Amino acid sequence: MCGIVGLYLKNKALESQLGALFEPMLIAMTDRGPDSAGFAIYGDEVADDSIKLTLRHADENYDWAALADSARAELNTAVEWFKNSKVAVFKIQASAAVAEAFIAKAAPEVLILSAGQSIEILKEVGLPVNIAETFNLKGMKGSHIIGHTRMATESAVTMEGSHPFSTGMDLCLVHNGSLSNHNRLRENLKREGIVFETENDSEVAAGYLTWRLQQGDSLNEALTNSLKDLDGFFTFTIGTRDGFAVLRDPIACKPAVMAETDDYVAMASEYQALTTLPGIENARIWEPEPATIYVWERSSH
Repeated sequence: MCGIVGLYLKNKALESQLGALFEPMLIAMTDRGPDSAGFAIYGDEVADDSIKLTLRHADENYDWAALADSARAELNTAVEWFKNSKVAVFKIQASAAVAEAFIAKAAPEVLILSAGQSIEILKEVGLPVNIAETFNLKGMKGSHIIGHTRMATESAVTMEGSHPFSTGMDLCLVHNGSLSNHNRLRENLKREGIVFETENDSEVAAGYLTWRLQQGDSLNEALTNSLKDLDGFFTFTIGTRDGFAVLRDPIACKPAVMAETDDYVAMASEYQALTTLPGIENARIWEPEPATIYVWERSSH
């Protein structure tokens, strides 16, 4: 059992409050996932000639400044960065491939949690309320955010095994459920060059989407194909640079509820996570249909 929450703001005036609106939603899912939690927040975009990386090191006192200096010297480019607990967000004027290759070579012990123009992924082991505090979630700004609280079923409780899982540039996935064919699928995807950090079945779903997108699928096509290729029970929420998508398996036994007003679209595993949102009493509220893709996105870049 896990909890999923997502909030997409239609009203730009609310973007400075995104974290404050979202924090009680995440904490409301504690009973569904007390062992780890995480979220992907979108906003603070970098230019098209730059890349934003969320980097993590186990040591909270890791010398990020030295890594940034090294990146500037080695890549001969502009590097901005800021720290948030054990995580640092680097904004590098370079392609993703160049920036990621530099990190792999200069600091192989640093984990790249996400890459893109907009995304930052923050996740940790522990209670959602503590993780929200660690990363100062209530002070964060942005256009949309998805989050997850985990009760481990398929694999160990680790930071790496917590959600969201990055699935490509500005893409990530959170999952409630369990996949029955994840071992076979993992082996097939490894042969296709997809790299896995954990034994987590949800990471296989993320890897599958990555692979489909590499094959040229649109996000819609990748999700349609996942209904054929992923066996088991799932509610997925997928974060994109421009919004988010929700998909339930054909049996839809994992709960989900959606709410929409003129100001926002929200989703959660349980209605109680939506009750703190402004205007929720007048929202259109519904349960997403089985095997149906729901997407909310602002016009693409």
